[in-house]
Amino acid sequence: MSETVKYVLDESRLPEVWYNLAADLPEPAPPVLHPGTGQPVGPDDLAPLFPMAIIGQEVSTERHIAIPEEVRDVYRQWRPTPLFRARRLEQALETPARIYYKYEGVSPTGSHKPNTAVAQAYYNKQEGVSRLTTETGAGQWGSSLAFAGRVFGIEVEVYMVRVSYEQKPYRRALMETFGARCVPSPSEETNAGRTILAEHPDSTGSLGIAISEAVEMAATREDTKYSLGSVLNHVLMHQTVIGEETQEQLELADDYPDVVIGCTGGGSNFSGLSFPFIGQALRDGKKLRVIAVEPAACPSLTKGLYAYDFGDTGHLTPLVRMHTLGSAFVPPPFHSGGLRYHGMAPMVSHVKELGLIEARAYTQTEVFAAGVEFARVEGIVPAPEANHAVKAAIDEAVRCREEGVSQAILFNLCGHGHFDMQAYTDYFAGKLEDHEYSEDEVAMALAGLPSVAV
Repeated sequence: MSETVKYVLDESRLPEVWYNLAADLPEPAPPVLHPGTGQPVGPDDLAPLFPMAIIGQEVSTERHIAIPEEVRDVYRQWRPTPLFRARRLEQALETPARIYYKYEGVSPTGSHKPNTAVAQAYYNKQEGVSRLTTETGAGQWGSSLAFAGRVFGIEVEVYMVRVSYEQKPYRRALMETFGARCVPSPSEETNAGRTILAEHPDSTGSLGIAISEAVEMAATREDTKYSLGSVLNHVLMHQTVIGEETQEQLELADDYPDVVIGCTGGGSNFSGLSFPFIGQALRDGKKLRVIAVEPAACPSLTKGLYAYDFGDTGHLTPLVRMHTLGSAFVPPPFHSGGLRYHGMAPMVSHVKELGLIEARAYTQTEVFAAGVEFARVEGIVPAPEANHAVKAAIDEAVRCREEGVSQAILFNLCGHGHFDMQAYTDYFAGKLEDHEYSEDEVAMALAGLPSVAV
């Protein structure tokens, strides 16, 4: 049996800045548009939802943004996170590949999400905000904002996609433990929720619907702002502490990745690991393959249209250009709740259009098979979302074996599956289904895209 190899940074190496990929791209990403005027949004358009510091980060083209010391103080509870070399997995696969994974499951809520939750709660507190609303799919984001809200003394209300609310009661309990209020979405508490329920009383919900509810609640109260766990530029930037730490840890390993992999729903954990490496490749001319992995039942990057669309189902948000299945599309109720979003982060979509990343999609049962294989040799049970990255890493390692090449494969193990064991129970009982997204439903949703001249 091969030994476990772990690369750990002292807390003195905790990153002092977030990295902004916009500074190094050959072409800027398309602007965010106001749905009424069709013109680029300004700070005043976003002020009802976000504090000014966040708005500034959203539109920044500076390469580095300083991390406030108050945020770094909270980060120190679990950061820097470890980088492992998966020698046991390499041995089991009989591959010449060198497999590394950055493990974000050591955070207080078991995933990468606190990296941005803490930052967002801090900036809202600085602006005098006393209440935050948000949405959550699998519950990792909701529990992370609940944790961050408790740290900074902010009330948190979470609209949780109904199917996940029912599938993952322990995530809901974790949010409530930190003091947040958790509401199944769609709900009767908002106009957006009531509209959906009137048409679809048995709706399982979606992130797009939950976003509408959270945005509506934030827009109607002076003391409340909205907090988003993925998709927008400032969120992706806060996550880059993952990749920045990994770059230093790979220096300790005297290695550098040939392939970088992350699962993608909205794009935050994928961006957090890959963007620092993509930026370095753009600056230094390094050769790098970057693979975004999504569920076959919600394939925005591999099957979606690159177009301007609303980020929510109720059409309360600005228009962003992204790979989308249509804001009205409701994904099937598969277990990777954090990946059940109709669109992809605009910045991730943009780098896909620039040819800087690849995308692939897997079915539910094949990613769980990969997760079980990984757990049995590496001793960590991945979150259902992370299983997509595990599957791609295994496939790349098998490719290296078949081609007889030794490459370094890096992936983000973005969270553990300790609150998702019902999904594994269903897998072992043969109850997991490989949901197919409905092409007819996608076509109908895409037919409703807003008309924007590009």
